[in-house]
Amino acid sequence: MAAEEDSIEQAVAARQERLRALKAAQELLNTPDEDSAQVHDNTNENNPISDETNTNMKFRNYVPHDKQLQEGKLVPPVLPKFEDPVAGVPPPSEKKEDPFVNIAPKKPNWELRRDVQKRLDKLEKRTQKAMLKLMEEQEKQKQLDGDGRNGED
Repeated sequence: MAAEEDSIEQAVAARQERLRALKAAQELLNTPDEDSAQVHDNTNENNPISDETNTNMKFRNYVPHDKQLQEGKLVPPVLPKFEDPVAGVPPPSEKKEDPFVNIAPKKPNWELRRDVQKRLDKLEKRTQKAMLKLMEEQEKQKQLDGDGRNGED
């Protein structure tokens, strides 16, 4: 138990040390050079309000209440007019006809074919089997006739 607490404390100490190092590095990056610091300090000492007025604020969607800030209001962009090429051309005028007049009727026997189709399929299979069987019998008969003739010669 004590070993776990020691390891946790060590991890916390290591993390704190890393955070301190990161803060020090950040401060070094943020501190300006001596030359630029003097120029920056001179401008701020002369006119402390100059920073506020030098800010270039642009208001696109907001109208500020302050008169000085209203100068930064941008004019909304003007969009080009869109001309729809499809809408410009009027559709060709077609004669309006009753859709029920031109409906072609189905063949008069379509219901019969639909109802009898299963039976027709069965019959087609049986017919093919019967024709195959007849053809095989004819082949056997020809072979027997051919064998009989060969024996007589």
